[in-house]
Amino acid sequence: MLSDKKVIIWDLDNTLYFETEEFKDMLDEATAVALVEDLGLKMDIETAKNMVKESYKKYRNGGEVFIMEYGIDPKELFDAYHERKPVDVIVPYENLLERLEKLPFEQYIFTTSSHNVAEKILKKIGLYEFFKGRFYSVEDFGVYKKNESSDVYKMFCKEIGKDPKECIFVDDSYSNLEFAKEIGMTTVRIYYKENSAGDKTYIDEAYKGIDGFLDKIIPMVSASH
Repeated sequence: MLSDKKVIIWDLDNTLYFETEEFKDMLDEATAVALVEDLGLKMDIETAKNMVKESYKKYRNGGEVFIMEYGIDPKELFDAYHERKPVDVIVPYENLLERLEKLPFEQYIFTTSSHNVAEKILKKIGLYEFFKGRFYSVEDFGVYKKNESSDVYKMFCKEIGKDPKECIFVDDSYSNLEFAKEIGMTTVRIYYKENSAGDKTYIDEAYKGIDGFLDKIIPMVSASH
């Protein structure tokens, strides 16, 4: 049961705040502009942006096709993209801090945003002080995504000193949950329109939006503590 666990590890982007379709389009454009203007990809921005969208559909990563087919360096793309990520337009959830404070778990963040951008986002959504010293980026472990192998999850758990079996991992991207489950975490998927990953056996539970998850777990843990 969820209430038996000791730790919640949150994804950040599109989990602790909601990415609107407009915002996702801005992220795709930021990736395209970074590729063309910063990294010198010989392509017009609109074509690159369309390829970013297709890459995300295929690989769950908008930059992957450029790394595989155009020899773009993953770290250079990671850095250039995050320099352009439009954090200022993010809209925080109301009362999220108060709801997180009701949970009797140790709470951490593990994100594919850079550490610097994660800090900016947390300040924007009012959660920086709550997670200060307890948020980590994939780049802190020398990688740039969460859906490649279980190694980064093992490194993360070692860093925070927790047994994966004690942890709940919450992420909107189902491809990030597979390797978390592989090392023994309980996995929770956050979805928004419909649960398109309902057939994935490595997902233990799924909820519509973070409020759907909190509506379930807050009364559950209140009753058991």
